Amino acid sequence: MLPKVPVQQKSIEQYRGIVGDDVLERLYSLAAKLKGARVVNINSTAHGGGVAEMLYSLVPLFGSLGLQSEWRLIEADQDFFTITKFMHNALQGMDMLITDEMKAKYIDTNRENAQLFDGAYDFVIVHDPQPCAMITELKETIARKAKWIWRCHIDTTYAEDEAWDFLEPFIEHYDAAIFTMDDYIKSPLKIPLAFIPPSIDPLSAKNIIPEKRVQSDIARRYGVDENRPIMLQVSRFDPWKDPLGLVDCYRLVKKEHPDVQLIYLASMADDDPEGWHYYQKTSAYVEGDPDIFLLSNQQGIGNVEVSAFQAMATVVLQKSLREGFGLTVTEGMWKRKPVVAGKVGGICLQIDDGLDGFLVCSIEEAAEKVNLLLSSHATCQRIGDLGHEKVRSRFLTTRHIGDYLELFIRLMDQVEG
Repeated sequence: MLPKVPVQQKSIEQYRGIVGDDVLERLYSLAAKLKGARVVNINSTAHGGGVAEMLYSLVPLFGSLGLQSEWRLIEADQDFFTITKFMHNALQGMDMLITDEMKAKYIDTNRENAQLFDGAYDFVIVHDPQPCAMITELKETIARKAKWIWRCHIDTTYAEDEAWDFLEPFIEHYDAAIFTMDDYIKSPLKIPLAFIPPSIDPLSAKNIIPEKRVQSDIARRYGVDENRPIMLQVSRFDPWKDPLGLVDCYRLVKKEHPDVQLIYLASMADDDPEGWHYYQKTSAYVEGDPDIFLLSNQQGIGNVEVSAFQAMATVVLQKSLREGFGLTVTEGMWKRKPVVAGKVGGICLQIDDGLDGFLVCSIEEAAEKVNLLLSSHATCQRIGDLGHEKVRSRFLTTRHIGDYLELFIRLMDQVEG
């Protein structure tokens, strides 16, 4: 069997006070049509990145609504994850060479994991490229009788032709595919599609703001002055997150606000060997600036610390050059922080430029907006309040679950029809 990820139980009733009665009654109504349905999510890691974060909430909440819900991981070596990182970058538009040997390794690893896949399910949700090819090895098994759904968290609009042409035949075996936005698809697919933005869990440790005393303790632990302005970015060390451009933005801001600090929080994920390279590159680029803090789970940064620093931040940034969605944008908005983010991908779904955040296209523009916010507490508060309400109505876990239930019902109705 594929390894199973243990999750803590959650009750959908805990969200009633946040989203209201109408939202929960709709979920109960949808779930009643699927009572007892067996659902499994499959991805490549239980730690690091937005996919794992979402699954820790979605999986138990499906169970709370009467579905049988599991989460399982594929098993692979470091060479495989290096190859899939190449694929990930190529699917986002980077010019990457994917050799025949790399493709063979990818297919072989998926075949090995397919042989470990066992059990009868009604719905199988496969996340991102890493396990995508498993389905081709399960043609006549009991597992293949399920409805298989491929969930792509990547913006493949500008995907390199070779990478997309390699992956597309595997995708076409699925019963449906989910993308974040309707223009994220490199070329038309012949299977049913759904467009479901990601979400955050307002009751997760990462989104419950710690007490002020705890925030102060965390700031002291890492040498941050909580009484000075803080620019914060939370993301992997990744070229698409533009860590060097973020440092350049900070340096421009510091000319006008010399007391500003920059904090970059990252999670070094199991399936992202490239992360260490970009950490070292960024560390060298900051040139020992005592007001720049590069922190990760390697220094004890966990969900509580992330939430505390988001609460302390004056401005949250997401200086992305490509972005499937950007849950760290959502988190910042939920904590009533003004967000300055790249005008790319799913970030544009979240922010109405100038209303509940700022969308920027250059380092200089990002610095200009940060300077504006650091100069006006009232502007920070107004934008933060509007961003919080946007997330409450559109980007919480409860909306996400409803979208999934609607897709399950649609696929079930196709079978019965």
